[in-house]
Amino acid sequence: MTAFGKLIRTTAFRLTLVYLLLFALFAASLLGYFAWNTRRMVTDQITTTVNAEIGELGDVFAQRGLRGLVQEIENRALRPGSNLYLVTTPTGQAVAGNVGSLQPGVMANKGWTETIYRRLDDQDNGVHRALVLVTDQTGGFRLLIGRDLEERRRLFGIVAAAAQWSVLVVVVLGLGGGIFVARRVLRRIDAMTGTTQRIMAGDLSGRLPVGRSGDELDRLAENLNAMLERIEALMVGLKEVSDNIAHDLKTPLTRLRNRAEEALARSSNEAEYRAALERTIEESDGLIRTFNALLMIARAESGQARDNMLDFDAAEVARGIHELYEPLAEDNGLTLDVKVEPAWLHGNRELVGQALANLVENAIKYGKPHDASPAVVIEARRDGDLVRLSVTDRGPGIADADRKRAVERFVRLEASRTLPGSGLGLSLASAVATLHGGLLTLADAAPGLRATLTLPAIASGPVPAAPLASQSTNVPQTAA
Repeated sequence: MTAFGKLIRTTAFRLTLVYLLLFALFAASLLGYFAWNTRRMVTDQITTTVNAEIGELGDVFAQRGLRGLVQEIENRALRPGSNLYLVTTPTGQAVAGNVGSLQPGVMANKGWTETIYRRLDDQDNGVHRALVLVTDQTGGFRLLIGRDLEERRRLFGIVAAAAQWSVLVVVVLGLGGGIFVARRVLRRIDAMTGTTQRIMAGDLSGRLPVGRSGDELDRLAENLNAMLERIEALMVGLKEVSDNIAHDLKTPLTRLRNRAEEALARSSNEAEYRAALERTIEESDGLIRTFNALLMIARAESGQARDNMLDFDAAEVARGIHELYEPLAEDNGLTLDVKVEPAWLHGNRELVGQALANLVENAIKYGKPHDASPAVVIEARRDGDLVRLSVTDRGPGIADADRKRAVERFVRLEASRTLPGSGLGLSLASAVATLHGGLLTLADAAPGLRATLTLPAIASGPVPAAPLASQSTNVPQTAA
């Protein structure tokens, strides 16, 4: 398709043509109405002047007779730009006036008539048009007085010419403006099309150009860029997950195979085979937990969990997590405290509970203090329009440079390499927060780490307000 063909097919150019047609019709109607009123005004002026002269000459005829009327008409006919005058006898013979000829039958009909005529003093024998009034006088005489319509014709011609030029100017400017607007819009659309073609070719880093006008195309480009950033993040995450699965799950699968081979090669009795199977089952459970976490993250990121959302009190979830993990904290020599107040939100209770459980597990696993109080604190509170679920430990924490990376899948910082885990706990918590329109933040607890799930709150539910509760337990440390 040629450039001009693309241009005239644009929506902007077609809309311009529609507006141009409407505006041209409006302008033509307006000028036509003006021309019609101008014609009527000139006609009204002629009728007023002729009626006045009819009255004057009628009085002259009544007072001075035919001779006086003829004399008065001859005097008026000599004036520059005079009207048309004609007096005829009852037989139709001209007596006085400046009219040389008329259309047949004009003098036979009384009243107003638009006719063609010729003056007596015309040198070119030209034929003109006039608006005349014929009246009866005493004795059967008839008096005609009229006005040439040349002035009306010229004025109407001026208006008509102005209308033609105006419509022509409107059409030219409209087409020029339409071409300019269409080219400008087409240039921006072509730029967007080029970007989308690069994206379809595999370059997910491409973004649509955004101007400074803030018009509808800029707003569309901004929304599409936000969508592209989300798609790019998901694709990068998918690639990272694939790479991480290939690397992180290869080791346990290799161990499974090696243990199976070792059991076949070295086990000589039922007890040794049983021990090998138990180790294999334990390793398999770890793999299943990893895949369950991956599936839960994918479920949260895809939005599938929105179907099971309901209103619930985050304080009850925090109490349940405290009750569940209190024995584990005791085994690790830690104090697990819970501080809650009614904090209602709308969401997937299972996923929110799993996210909070992951934060508590991480705090118990990695938050063992060196010289501070061995406490992990779970908090659930309402802060304005937000619900904050936080877990605070007194351990070494996470450096600022590593906090963003810590929420990625399968990422395990150096301090956690010696402990069991898959590196998916914070990833799941972050995905759950995003699903609920919230955010996971990692902050310095000085000392330790404070991991906080910030979620949108709703109006309080039917649970009465309770005072801030705190529970704690201290037990000797054992291996997790």
